[in-house]
Amino acid sequence: MTQEPRNAPQFYLTEPSSCPYLPDRKERKVFTHLIGRRAAELNDTLSHHGFRRSQTIAYRPACEYCSACVSVRVRAQEFVLSRNMRKVIAANRDLIGCLVPNVASIDHYALFRRYLDSRHSDGGMADMGLADFTTMIEDSHVSTHLVEYRDKDPVTGEARPGYEGLAATALIDVLSDGLSMVYSFYRPQEEHRSLGTYMILDQIERARAMDLPYVYLGYWVEGSRKMAYKARFLPQERLGVNGWVLVG
Repeated sequence: MTQEPRNAPQFYLTEPSSCPYLPDRKERKVFTHLIGRRAAELNDTLSHHGFRRSQTIAYRPACEYCSACVSVRVRAQEFVLSRNMRKVIAANRDLIGCLVPNVASIDHYALFRRYLDSRHSDGGMADMGLADFTTMIEDSHVSTHLVEYRDKDPVTGEARPGYEGLAATALIDVLSDGLSMVYSFYRPQEEHRSLGTYMILDQIERARAMDLPYVYLGYWVEGSRKMAYKARFLPQERLGVNGWVLVG
């Protein structure tokens, strides 16, 4: 009789719940735990198969009658800026992006709350308190970091400290073949900056500098306005039944 190794991951299936992307549909997820010394290796393997990380959980959609959620990763080394993306970079030249440890602060949480209250006040994270936020940022058994984007002081040329200087923050995982964008938030009132787009462009550039082939963006959902922006970052690969397929 064949026995599984005692450290083999165990997978579980959630109960159906309302889909956050497409109305009148139900979602289910398959998930496992990312803990212990093999967490990083497992996270790499599962990311290649369309899983996403949330704290110490790796999950992916497992809906019975829908396959709209498609994993997307950008080919960083071959990525070409569009004219609009060049404008976005120009609009944010007064920001400084710094890689820092994944340690939550009051400044991060204040910006996070400001972002949620403006953009996602009815979402599943709307009631997240400081303790839950800290867990989201810090509870990881893989290589996880924050990238802070701060205003550049016009006099010193250095990043402005404190909450007033914090424009945006990205939570990222470093995989063996790329960077995975776990979550990001930013000052919502500065729409002219397109900070969400800018952070993706910056991660693409960071992946290129690290000689990593991909930036993982999570799920693109055809028909969902919330996820439509991900299709603009080309060339990209989308995960289908026959593996990753090049688009663009």
